[in-house]
Amino acid sequence: MYEDAPVLFDVVLTNPPFGGKEGKEAQTRFAYKTGATQVLFLQHVIDSLKPGGRCGMVLDEGVLFRTNETAFVQTKRKLLDDCDLWAVVSLPGGAFANAGAGVKTNLLFFTRGNPTERTWYYDLSDVKVGKKSPLTLSHFQEFLRLLPQRADSDRSWTVTRAEIEARGYDLKAVNPNRKAQVDERMPEEILDVIEAKGDEAAEALARLRKIAGPPSRSGPA
Repeated sequence: MYEDAPVLFDVVLTNPPFGGKEGKEAQTRFAYKTGATQVLFLQHVIDSLKPGGRCGMVLDEGVLFRTNETAFVQTKRKLLDDCDLWAVVSLPGGAFANAGAGVKTNLLFFTRGNPTERTWYYDLSDVKVGKKSPLTLSHFQEFLRLLPQRADSDRSWTVTRAEIEARGYDLKAVNPNRKAQVDERMPEEILDVIEAKGDEAAEALARLRKIAGPPSRSGPA
């Protein structure tokens, strides 16, 4: 730690490591003890912000939805009590594939000082990204347009603190506007497709057997 480094910060932008495990000694300075590195990191960031200090953080989705470990719930309650969690962006799987991380992630934006009353969500989870088609600024154009008013759209919605508490502090983005994919085909149509695929597989298998030739047989010498 640098001697002249500030104790509290106006702005924190961070991407804590995912999946790390901390020993008992490393947990002693934290109010809510867990081996999960990213949960301890979230506590540290909250405590490192000045009143009115802002944070933008990349966090794995497991922290958001897990409610089966006390420290996860306590840390998220601390976040909502000490800070205004004003936006969560659900990123697509593979957003950090080029960095070697395949875990599903989210962007959290919060300001320390006032407790959270409501949180605005924006959903990019359906965007197809990969090593050859990375997530770019162009994917955030609508998000940036809607952000000043935190307006609702097919991709955005608002959740109240009461709703979050009723879910046991599950902060995962669940888009209420996303239409469920319903297969409207008749059963006969589905069976026809299955039968056609079976015929294709049988034909492909027959061709492979023809190429391979008859099985060799070995008898006693």
